Amino acid sequence: MQKSKLQIKNQNLTELTLTETLRALEEKQFSLEELNKNYLERIEKYNPQLNAYLHINQDNKKIPAAIKDVISTRGVPTTASSKVLQGYIPPYDSTVINRLLENGISIIGKTNCDEFAMGGSGENSAYGPTKNPWDINKVSGGSSSGSAVAVAADLCVFALGSDTGGSVRQPASFTGIVGLKPSYGRVSRYGLIAMASSLDQIGPMTKSVEDAALVLDWISGEDGYDSNCINSKFQITNNKLQQGVKGLTIGMPKEYFGVGLDPKVEKVIKDAIKKLEELGGETIEISLPHSQYALAAYYVIVPSEVSSNMARYDGIRFGKDRESIGQEVKRRIMLGTYSLSSGYWEDYYAKAAKVRALIKQDFEKAFANVDIIVGPVSPTVAWNLGEKMDDPLTMYLSDIYTISANLAGIPGLSVPCGSSDGLPVGLQILGKQWDEETILRVGYAYEQVTGWHNKKPKLDL
Repeated sequence: MQKSKLQIKNQNLTELTLTETLRALEEKQFSLEELNKNYLERIEKYNPQLNAYLHINQDNKKIPAAIKDVISTRGVPTTASSKVLQGYIPPYDSTVINRLLENGISIIGKTNCDEFAMGGSGENSAYGPTKNPWDINKVSGGSSSGSAVAVAADLCVFALGSDTGGSVRQPASFTGIVGLKPSYGRVSRYGLIAMASSLDQIGPMTKSVEDAALVLDWISGEDGYDSNCINSKFQITNNKLQQGVKGLTIGMPKEYFGVGLDPKVEKVIKDAIKKLEELGGETIEISLPHSQYALAAYYVIVPSEVSSNMARYDGIRFGKDRESIGQEVKRRIMLGTYSLSSGYWEDYYAKAAKVRALIKQDFEKAFANVDIIVGPVSPTVAWNLGEKMDDPLTMYLSDIYTISANLAGIPGLSVPCGSSDGLPVGLQILGKQWDEETILRVGYAYEQVTGWHNKKPKLDL
C-alpha cells in the first residue's frame, strides 16, 4: 500500500518501513543525511535505557541498518557480546554485509545479543541485558535481542539477526516486529561467528513482511565460502507477494496447542488463524509426532557443536582469557563436551541426530498435504527480567515451538498478530524447504488486513 508524499512528509522519518524509505528517497522527500540524523538522535535518546546497541557509527552515510554483534564487520567492533572478544575489529566483512553495501545499506550500529548467541532472553550479554521497549522490565527475547529492539523502537530501518533455534523469530514475537529465518543454506554463513554450524542461519528483522522479502533478496545466494549455501538467489515479485491466501491449505499441529501454551496467547493465535480462514485459507489439523523430542535433541546437538566451535577461543588464536566467559556459554560447552565424550557419544549425540532426521521426516510428510504450518512462536509473551535466569530448563522450554524448524532446515516467519497483557504476540508461519515465497505471501496478506505491524511501543523512558 503506497503512501502519498504528504503522508510521508508528516510522519516521523524513523517510523517508515524500508520500502517506504526507499520510495521517499527516490522521490527526494528527504536526504540520506536527514534520515541518518533522525535515527542517530533517536538512538542517543533511547539507547541508554534500552541497551540495544553496543557500538554506534556516528558517520553513517547510507540507509541505516543494525547488525547483530555476531556478524563480522570490517573496521567495526564485533564482540559477540562477550568480553572474550572485547576490542576485536574484524579485517573483513561477512557476505551479508557485502551484499547490503552493494544495495546502498550501511551499518548504523552493532546490536547487543546473548553472549555468542547463547540464550533466549537477551540477558546473557556481558554488557548487560537488552530491555523490551513495550515494557523495560520485560525481556526482549534472544539471542537477537538488540536487533529486535532496534527495529521495534525505530532505532534503525531494519536489522539482521541470526537464528539457531528461534533467535530471530522469538525476539521478533516479543517486540512486535517481523522476523524471518530462511531455509538453512539460503544465506551464506561466511563471517557469522558460529554457535551451532548445522543450525545457524542469518535472517532479516524488519518493520513489514515486504521489507523482509526485500532484505532476503539482497542477502541470499552462494558466495563460494559457505559450502552449504545453495546456488539459488531468492527473488519475489510484488505480484507473487500479493497473491493472497485463497486456495492454500494451512496445517495446525495438534502438538503446538497443548499443555504449556498460555491460554491468552493461544486465543490470539487462534484468532489470527481464523483471519487466514476468512482470507480463503483452508485449515486442517496435522500431527508432528516427534515434536515432543525436539527440545531434548536440540539441547544435545547444539551444545555439542558449541563445544567444538568454542575451542578456538583459547587466548592464542582468538580472544582473551577464557575466565571471562559467561555462565550460559560455560554450561553449553560442558554439556556438549560430555555428550561427545568417549562412552557417551552413541547414547546422546548419535540418538539426537536420529531424532533430528525423524523430525525432518515429520515435516516432509505434513507438507505433502499442506502448503504452510501455523502456530505460536512462543508459549508465552515476554517475561520479567531475571525471572528465569536461575532456571535454565524453564528458559530452554521457551524455544519449544521454534527449534524444530532449525532441526529440519525449513523457513519460518514471525508476524505480529495481537497482544496479551499489553505485550506483543507473534504468529509463526512455517514453510517447505526453499519455499520462503509462500510464507512471506501469507504473512503479507495477514499483515495487510490487520495492521498489527504498525503498532508502536510508547517510549516514555
